Amino acid sequence: MRLKSEQSLLLVVDLQAGLLPVIEGADQAVNEAAWLGGIACALTIPVWLTEQYPEGLGGSEPRLLEALPYHQLWQKVHFNAHAEPDFAGALKNSGKRQVVLCGSEAHICVLQTGLGLLEAGYEVYWLCEASVSRRAEEATLARERVVRAGAMPVSADMVAYEWLDRCDDERFRQVHKRFLKPRSARPLRFF
Repeated sequence: MRLKSEQSLLLVVDLQAGLLPVIEGADQAVNEAAWLGGIACALTIPVWLTEQYPEGLGGSEPRLLEALPYHQLWQKVHFNAHAEPDFAGALKNSGKRQVVLCGSEAHICVLQTGLGLLEAGYEVYWLCEASVSRRAEEATLARERVVRAGAMPVSADMVAYEWLDRCDDERFRQVHKRFLKPRSARPLRFF
């Protein structure tokens, strides 16, 4: 199960401004989701964001929105985004079969969305460093559970290089110049 850019979609679940202050590892999750989302946008891979109860939890994190010039936003009431009929229909119509999944809270909305996608026959790639919860132990349990159910754990670097596939074309040169820096050179925070 190798990621292919033409079959992929990046789904960022509920990285919302009002929720993130109480989430362990929130800054890293936003940073990694924004970094990979920027690459997805550059490669014309769809980036979808969800929001759960934005009236109470706030909208998507502004730093994330700023980094993702091309995204589609979905409001949801189900913890499992795929349980929303409009979302499920749009995903089916997109023709994408591989969903790179991340967000918060990992043990609630991200997990239930991952399980729902797996049940519907999609390949799910759990973006480990961008799937977070209030307590890190709960994010770890969610990752273990979704992997046992059939998802593949991945890092942002794994995804980026699989999407790019090769290093001898203009697409790679443009993305490399703008995004692909050694991990230590990538900022941990946006300021």
